[in-house]
Amino acid sequence: MGSVRLEAITWERLGDLLADRLLDLRPADGSSWPRIAFDGAPAARPGDLARRVSDALRTRGRPSLVVGAEGFLRPASLRLEHGHRDPDSYYDGWLDTGALWREVFGPLEPGADGRVLPDLRDPSTDRATRSPYVHLPPGGVLLLHGPLLLQHWFPFDLTVHVRLSAGALRRRTPESEHWTLPAFERYEAETDPASSADVLIRADDPRHPAWNG
Repeated sequence: MGSVRLEAITWERLGDLLADRLLDLRPADGSSWPRIAFDGAPAARPGDLARRVSDALRTRGRPSLVVGAEGFLRPASLRLEHGHRDPDSYYDGWLDTGALWREVFGPLEPGADGRVLPDLRDPSTDRATRSPYVHLPPGGVLLLHGPLLLQHWFPFDLTVHVRLSAGALRRRTPESEHWTLPAFERYEAETDPASSADVLIRADDPRHPAWNG
C-alpha cells in the first residue's frame, strides 16, 4: 500500500469533509454530474458512508443520488451458473456492468439528460424492481456504493475505498458469506484499491475510522 498518512476522524466529520470536497469537484470530461465511488466489502458498509455524505450535501444545498450496486446484479441464472458459492463468479460475474453503463452512467455523460434508474433488480427476489427513473439535476452528485467497483472502467470523478484488514473483514463478514473472502483477496492483489483510490478510509474500528484523502 505504500507510505500513507492516516488521520483519525469521526464518521460525522468524515461525511462533512467529503461533502465539502465534492462541492468544488468538476468532472474532467465535461459532465454536469460528478460521479463518486464508495467502494468496499459489504462488511465495511460503504453505503452507510454514501448516505451520510448525501445527507451532508443536502444541508449544503447540493442534490445527490445514492445508488447501490446490489440493485444492478445480473439475473441469478447467470451469476450463479457456476454455483452459489463461487468466488471467481462473485468477483467478475455478478455485477451487471452493462446495465450500470446504460441506466446510470450513460444518462450522466456530457450532454445527457440526467434521467437515472436507481435500481434494476431486487437481489433477494431476483425480480425487476420497477423503480421509477429519477431526474438528477445538473450539478447533482451520483454516489455509487458497492464492492469491487474499482476494477471496472467506470468514469468516476472521485473514488473512496472503505478498507478492512483481512482479519477485520473475516470477523465482520457473516460466516455464511465467508466464501466471498477469496474474491476480496484477489481484489487486493489485482486492483490494490487502497493505493488506487483517491480517498482511503481504514474502518477496522467501526467507531473511529482513519482516513487519507
